[in-house]
Amino acid sequence: MIAGAVNTFPRLKTANLGFPRIGRQRELKFALEGFWSGKQIESELLETAATLRAEHWRLQQAIGLDFIPSNDFTLYDQVLDMLVLLGATPARFGSGSVTLERYFAMARNNKEQTAMEMTKWFDTNYHYLVPEWSASLPFSVDLTKIFNEITEARVLGIETRPVLIGPLTLLLLGKGADGFDPFTLAEKLIAAYKTVLAALAEQKVEWVQIDEPILATDLPDSAAGFFRKAYADLTQSPVKLMLTTYFDRVGDNLPLAVESNTAGIHIDLVRAPEQLQDVLPALAPRQVLSLGCVEGRNVWLTDFAIAKSFIAEAVSRLGPERVILAPSCSLLHVPHDLRSETNLPARVKGWLRFAEEKLAEVIALANSDEAAAIANAIAIADREAAESSTDREVRQQLGALSESDFARISPYSQRTLAQRAELQLPLFPTTTIGSFPQTAEVRRRRAAHKHGRETTESYEAFLREAIESCIRQQEEIGLDVLVHGEFERNDMVEYFAEYLEGFLFTENGWVQSYGSRCVKPPIIFGDVSRLRPMTVKWTDYARSLTSRPMKGMLTGPITMLQWSFVRNDIPRQQTAWQIALALRSEVKDLESAGIGIIQVDEPALREGLPLRNSDREQYLDWAVKAFRLATSAVSDRTQIHTHMCYCEFEDVLPSIAALDADVISMESARSRMELLQAFRAHSYPSEIGPGVYDIHSPRVPSAEEMRELLGLAIDVFKPEQIWVNPDCGLKTRAWPETILALKNMCQAAASARSAMPR
Repeated sequence: MIAGAVNTFPRLKTANLGFPRIGRQRELKFALEGFWSGKQIESELLETAATLRAEHWRLQQAIGLDFIPSNDFTLYDQVLDMLVLLGATPARFGSGSVTLERYFAMARNNKEQTAMEMTKWFDTNYHYLVPEWSASLPFSVDLTKIFNEITEARVLGIETRPVLIGPLTLLLLGKGADGFDPFTLAEKLIAAYKTVLAALAEQKVEWVQIDEPILATDLPDSAAGFFRKAYADLTQSPVKLMLTTYFDRVGDNLPLAVESNTAGIHIDLVRAPEQLQDVLPALAPRQVLSLGCVEGRNVWLTDFAIAKSFIAEAVSRLGPERVILAPSCSLLHVPHDLRSETNLPARVKGWLRFAEEKLAEVIALANSDEAAAIANAIAIADREAAESSTDREVRQQLGALSESDFARISPYSQRTLAQRAELQLPLFPTTTIGSFPQTAEVRRRRAAHKHGRETTESYEAFLREAIESCIRQQEEIGLDVLVHGEFERNDMVEYFAEYLEGFLFTENGWVQSYGSRCVKPPIIFGDVSRLRPMTVKWTDYARSLTSRPMKGMLTGPITMLQWSFVRNDIPRQQTAWQIALALRSEVKDLESAGIGIIQVDEPALREGLPLRNSDREQYLDWAVKAFRLATSAVSDRTQIHTHMCYCEFEDVLPSIAALDADVISMESARSRMELLQAFRAHSYPSEIGPGVYDIHSPRVPSAEEMRELLGLAIDVFKPEQIWVNPDCGLKTRAWPETILALKNMCQAAASARSAMPR
């Protein structure tokens, strides 16, 4: 804070960058799934969506925001919506106006086409659909959705600030097919954006939020020229552009952002508070600065004292008319509101803020609300004083760790000999990623037990029946390595968190992951330790039912970290290693129970990677060590698997190898094994299970289709390195399609075996 600055200032303007879409009670999720299953017609789905948009706009208006977003709502994904708007959807799905059937075919597959590839939105757990760039894209703009939403809001008396994904971000998040250079589309893409802005200007839209989070990354050489050209053209529009960056510092891209000549720039002061000192003197004389001073990705309250120091400095330099307050990023990444949370401890609840409460924080800061500031200071002090968050024994265990705690007894080259002798598996062994279909009956019985409507004895008898049925089904299908099906698990993070000290759980804290898929992240409020064994009972029971190898299933420490709302008062490394110590005990207990294969899933390893290259080495070092800490206390005969999905892994392959897992399985069907070439380039030494079918779709691929994909893997790896498995867990699928797909998968593996020289 500059000398002489004070923490009071005139009332500032406020904005929101995006609101949770799914509804307070997940209304959008249920409407989508009803439509997909044929239980709802198109008009009913669209009516639910319109109702939610109206509710969200009215709510934000009532809170007192000056800039309320539109076009932030989507039926599936905002990147896909942007492609529809620009007329840049993949040609393989047809041409002309995008119907709802075609829209969902791109997202979820149809009988003719594999869906668009899906991956993580920067370093979040939100998944976006990857643009497919080609010379044939028509770029015929379709303004229907964005105009409809502006009109809907105006009927309610609400003027909105439409949200667009910026051209550089959209271009770099996509892929060119067969070596196609996306930058050759520059003129067409810019022209399409100009058409959209011109149309919005005709609609008397004053401001447009144009999101360029890609500016928080290290850009390729060709990006700067494209960005300058794009914004030189786009800023000719009479519409004012708020160039929005988030998730990290703008850094060396600051000159690009400022020279864009947009009317305003938004920066993330939660992830990168230090950048304010660089941004303030760099702004053009009339550029507005939007301060992202309320955390948009985590659920903890804002420290008003820190936020007010940023605000005071910005107001002192720029004047109040050039400062806007906002969350750091879209509130898509946090739950809707705290009102329905009745079971959280009152003390901890006082430290939390969900989307609605975060917007109230923005308003309180903008109004210099002294009563709110006092209440905030009391809550901040209470959290700092809470003894419940510290476990001295856990911290002593961390302090006593040595290098040997992070390493297996022998290198992989020796372990694999012991494991092959122990397991006696064929070439191309078949398995699944862990979960089997979670039917309505499974969910009903689990909920009944949780809420006291079914006794533990009755519920566990049901689980034993479900597990035995799943084992018999896997044996009949012909799988080589079996799993118990995970019928007792509500979620791959929440289930484990319920057995760990330091975690809390919400009743309705749902967050969208993709499409209708919602997750309810636990809240890590204290030091983490294992209360009791988490998976041994049911995995051991399943092992007793079959002579085939049984695989134990755990969620890894980095995924537990990334997919929870993590405490922000200690380093993330410390929490990750605490979780790893808890999992280490579980791994040892599984081995002692006779489980010879243990899978520790880490789909979020790449997700947690810092956006800037200069920050990555430190993260990768402690993240890899967290996995090794969790998995290294077993004998050579015990085979450690891991699973990863829906991320771009190429730039972290050395770290994936450094995990020292014996087998890695991964998503690769949608991209047709594209990732395997990167593994070849890095001479990946261990065994690998590239997914041969996409489980995020009801489509069942044929044995021939899976055999073709398996052939691509055989071209890259030695046969003895390759496992055969789906892309991910099967919990969201139905039993008939699952059985048929897995039978086809086993047939593909058998075909590959028979083709091997004898």
